[in-house]
Amino acid sequence: MTTEKDRQAIELVMHFGVLPEAQARVARGVLEEEGRAREHLVVLLSGAHAYGFASPDSDLDLKAVHVVPTSLLVGLDMAPAARDRMEVIDGVEIDYTSNEIGPVLAGILGGNGNYVERILGAPALVTSPLLGELRPLVRAALSRRVHRHYAGFAQNQRKAAEEEGGTTAKRVLYVLRTALTGTHLLRAGEVVTDVAALFPAYGFEEARELVTMKQAGEKTKLSAGDVKRFRESLDRAMRLLGEAREGSTLPEAPTDEAFRALSNWLIALRKARF
Repeated sequence: MTTEKDRQAIELVMHFGVLPEAQARVARGVLEEEGRAREHLVVLLSGAHAYGFASPDSDLDLKAVHVVPTSLLVGLDMAPAARDRMEVIDGVEIDYTSNEIGPVLAGILGGNGNYVERILGAPALVTSPLLGELRPLVRAALSRRVHRHYAGFAQNQRKAAEEEGGTTAKRVLYVLRTALTGTHLLRAGEVVTDVAALFPAYGFEEARELVTMKQAGEKTKLSAGDVKRFRESLDRAMRLLGEAREGSTLPEAPTDEAFRALSNWLIALRKARF
């Protein structure tokens, strides 16, 4: 565990090369500003940029995990556990969310896929050395509980798509992304959010057409024929997700050993950050 003395010397590693120059400049400014207000453990590039189907008008979806000083957790001057920021800067739409490490780890133990992706996903724009300590502990704590998260989110996205009537390529891709990321996590214990990278392994090459449509514009509509054609793909993706849960090598719930290791890591962090 990194000590307080070490923390003072910590330099966060920033990677903005995955973004176009204008978006990288805005992201850097926002994260440097937010980083002065809280200690980031990681800031993940999420949304369409991470899912493999960003279009020129896609927003920057930044999902972070931060550490609150322990004195602000146990005293009366309590810090908020989350920070949300949405605004447009120089034509770039920013959606920044950061959650405190304690609730994040509790969520991971409960199967929260959003939090699992923040710790184990890519690409990370900002990383702390603490992340290297934490990732193997989180991998060891993965369980089949993640199925509920991915299945629920995919079903909600599909319901929204059906209610829209003439749906968009983006909506269908979000269902596929969620279902296939969940399937791969349950099968391989690995987080892959780029849906195009998962298409070959799971037999969804036909969906590359959707990626091309989405990259042309955020609100690209599907024809009635396309909606009907890709409905079978969605059915198949949901079946795969269910089968992955039944055949997963992950335990039903985190083991006692994995729970204790995460708990001990967090206790040591709280002591170092008092």
